[in-house]
Amino acid sequence: MNSVWRIASIGLLAATLLAQKKTDVPTPGKARDLKYEENNTAPAASVTVPRGYALIVGVGNYKNLPAKSQLEFAERDADAIYSILISPEGGNFRAENVHRLTGAQATLGNVKRELETWLPSVAKEDDRVVIYFAGHGFISGGRGYLAPYDLDPANIPGTGYPMETLGEVAGTKIKSKWKVLLTDACHSGVITPDADAQRLNQNLLDLSRSILSLTASRDRERSFESKDWGGGHGIFTYYVVKGLEGEADENGDGTVTADELSNYVRRNVREATKGQQNPTSDRGSFDPNMLLAFIPNGLRAAHAPPPVDGTLVLEANMDAVEVFVDGVSRGVVNKGTPLKLPGMRPGNHTVQGVHLGYEPDGPREEMVYPGRESTVSLKIVIPRRRPKAALDELNEGLAFYNKGFADNYKKAVEHFGKALAADPSYSQAALYLGRSYNSLFDEQKSEMYFRKAIEIDPDYMEARVSLAGMLLDTGAVDESIRQLNTVTSREKNNAVALYMQAQAYRMKELYPQAIESARASIHLAPAAAEPHLWLAESLRLSAAYPEASPEYTEYLRLSDFDSKLAGRMNYYVLGYLAGVGRKKRAAQTDTWRDLRSLAYFGLCDSERKQNHFDLGVAYCQKSLAYDAKDPYTHYALALCYARQGAQSNSRETLAAAQRHFQAMLDLNGELEEAKFARQNLQSIAAYLGGVPGR
Repeated sequence: MNSVWRIASIGLLAATLLAQKKTDVPTPGKARDLKYEENNTAPAASVTVPRGYALIVGVGNYKNLPAKSQLEFAERDADAIYSILISPEGGNFRAENVHRLTGAQATLGNVKRELETWLPSVAKEDDRVVIYFAGHGFISGGRGYLAPYDLDPANIPGTGYPMETLGEVAGTKIKSKWKVLLTDACHSGVITPDADAQRLNQNLLDLSRSILSLTASRDRERSFESKDWGGGHGIFTYYVVKGLEGEADENGDGTVTADELSNYVRRNVREATKGQQNPTSDRGSFDPNMLLAFIPNGLRAAHAPPPVDGTLVLEANMDAVEVFVDGVSRGVVNKGTPLKLPGMRPGNHTVQGVHLGYEPDGPREEMVYPGRESTVSLKIVIPRRRPKAALDELNEGLAFYNKGFADNYKKAVEHFGKALAADPSYSQAALYLGRSYNSLFDEQKSEMYFRKAIEIDPDYMEARVSLAGMLLDTGAVDESIRQLNTVTSREKNNAVALYMQAQAYRMKELYPQAIESARASIHLAPAAAEPHLWLAESLRLSAAYPEASPEYTEYLRLSDFDSKLAGRMNYYVLGYLAGVGRKKRAAQTDTWRDLRSLAYFGLCDSERKQNHFDLGVAYCQKSLAYDAKDPYTHYALALCYARQGAQSNSRETLAAAQRHFQAMLDLNGELEEAKFARQNLQSIAAYLGGVPGR
């Protein structure tokens, strides 16, 4: 994050998730039928995760069935469902709220007790309930039964668990509004004739009156288990787990809903089996927005929110001043009668005032803030002395420059070059040549023309600010500070120069000076977002964590618009988002996302340092939503989880810490903090009985 922070090892915890990959269609192994059901009255998905309770049952080796009827991966499937449900980045169930019965533990008596006594006693109205069963299903006397470990095939009604009873328990005894049934019940022809398999499917689908039902396959199809799916799973369960891990999150809001999971599982099972297995669902009356999993790291920032328009207010020192905004005439301003231009997109705009017989004022950059008025004073004072050809070429260049993107910047370079050739003293042409070359990532020519503009007009402060922004971006911080000091010594009220100065001082770890400059910029331009960010960064890096947090929050509030301007402006050079210091360019990364990631990281670190670990987790997760590959954020999130896990003795939270320590090492194992991450991984592995990460 280009922030200087050092964290000592805290000697803690973690466990890694096994990577699973999609494979081609395997040779079908044991056939199984999976069903999935959910309730129908849940509120729309949100980041507030309701409490959850679950019963997980998996039976592979049956006490009374022949060898050919045993299932290889049913218990492994149950373990996979258990793991994703208790993950704080999955189902987010507390481990003590998830009961698991596998193998010989999954007797009829134990299943009845958990379903009919425990779940109804603990689950309240607003809770989630998940019931998962992996094993065999049978039909006897026209009724469907799930097969517990001690099922007697000669007495299915007396030793199986009736699906009808399951529906009654879910519908009447369990009061929760959100109920999910996942059943992976085999209907292989070896065990059950096709006609009975059809009835078995219908029995499961009939449960949709109380819970959502999703079956693994159509009637007379087989649903398979094989080692080719994630090392050994039923294909349906495999994709249920992947979906709950976040792969089913279609809209990128960090949650998985009933509709999203159903769509994801159906699509992927069909594709993976090349149409041999086609999941179906009975939608019933369930709420399609029912929340099944909360995946904060699955949040995708997607696009910036629609901008809130602002207003330009233009005033002039004489009558009949024609105003051009972004190269387009927007009207005439008379002295004492301002021209208001509402509906302007937030961000930078080029403004120019023109009066016949005089040199124009501008073009110069002006900022429009969302929901606010920005006043621009145009002063026409110098009789025209530039050749018309130079003025025309500059205006032609501006037309292309304001459109953005590489091809337009190249055309802008041609026109600005002709303007400078027509009038070698035209400092504005040199400035825009520098800006255009910077947009094309030609830093050598960019710096040359910025310095040319300053050589022509040493008092051209806008050129110095633009040069300083480019220097910050390339890491030439000392020279950037020198240019900015020249500006601020001559223009005490240059808010842009002051904010960039704050950023430069922060990069040099001169935090008191950075804080002073940022606060001065905020005083002059309280609606500008970026000074709050660099003030927050400098406060955090000075250990003033309680003061830093509200400044990060203010930056996020003020920057909640598309400051990228759809890629139309090169704000690195313009100075408003200049010099992030990561040597990234607007065409290579979305600056809006980059800075929001940094702000959320700063909030995470500030709250973590104050031992507010819940807040730290939430903010780091938001930071990863904008930049999922930042190793520092994974490290800070891991530390938050580790401290939470140490305090609560929560194995699932420690496992989350391990994942993020390992993610940090995978992204950059050479960072100074990497040695602490490895120490923590060893401590976690020792605590959980696992294998330490790399």
